[in-house]
Amino acid sequence: MEYCLFTEPQQGFSYDDQFAFAQSAERHGLDGFFRSDHYLRMGEGDPLPGPTDAWTTLAGLARETSRIRLGTLVSSVTYRVPAILAIQVAQVDAMSGGRVELGLGTGWFEREHLAYGIPFPAKRFDLLDEQLQVVTGLWSTPDAETYSFHGEHYRLDEAPALPKPVQSPVPVIVGGGGPTRTPALAARYATEFNIGFVSEDVVAEKFAVVRAACEAIGRDPQTLKLSVALPTIVGRDDDQISRRAEAVGQSRGQFDNGANIIGTPEQVAEKVHRLQALGAERVYFQLLDLRDIDHADQIGAEVLPLLPR
Repeated sequence: MEYCLFTEPQQGFSYDDQFAFAQSAERHGLDGFFRSDHYLRMGEGDPLPGPTDAWTTLAGLARETSRIRLGTLVSSVTYRVPAILAIQVAQVDAMSGGRVELGLGTGWFEREHLAYGIPFPAKRFDLLDEQLQVVTGLWSTPDAETYSFHGEHYRLDEAPALPKPVQSPVPVIVGGGGPTRTPALAARYATEFNIGFVSEDVVAEKFAVVRAACEAIGRDPQTLKLSVALPTIVGRDDDQISRRAEAVGQSRGQFDNGANIIGTPEQVAEKVHRLQALGAERVYFQLLDLRDIDHADQIGAEVLPLLPR
């Protein structure tokens, strides 16, 4: 089992806030620091200091950490053309010494696209399919050979397919609750399938669907890592748990919705054991308040020792 911190910096947090959380993950022995890839705050609240770019942030963290995995959960295909994305990820992988992971998805936040003038086509699964083909194709092209791709949305003519990432392959995360296209793309291109923000019965259902998608194309389902990403609040007592829920604009009752991770370290560990029994091999603890560095430290110091490895 692997355990990562997962953050949403677009909600009003700086590079330094993210660096502090990454340092906490590294200091306490967690496996990774992952962030969303968004440019606009969701919901009401203070947007300052403004957005941080995901891959610029990860480039900085690549040089300021030494052990933890770093990645997006997930980048949107609407933000970057795939050849440029492949270069960015390969460069950050080199900067980190081979610790980068690419989460890639269709994108969903239309208001964000309108705000920044980013095209938001109604149908985006074909974009995701072609981007996965291009990114993995560029990285797997042998040295001294070029890569060409002629798709409906992207065309590459004899691209140099450089630079190559340090890792071969770079882990690619595909996730979401789509009933057919998402599991099929994960089975074909991904090293990890992720499902987030759902109850345990839905986790079990989605894991079964993606395993079946692997079998349908002759892939061993055991070669696809399964993971969950869930909003998390941990506290030593009810008062601390309630204060942390209020800090992110919810009551304890609202946050405790049957899907999220909430409770004492012991209660969090019980939840993780259930997720492991469903097949999860990695858990992303989504912490929503990056000003609460004690929360991140508590995950590492008090929860991690209780979790299965």
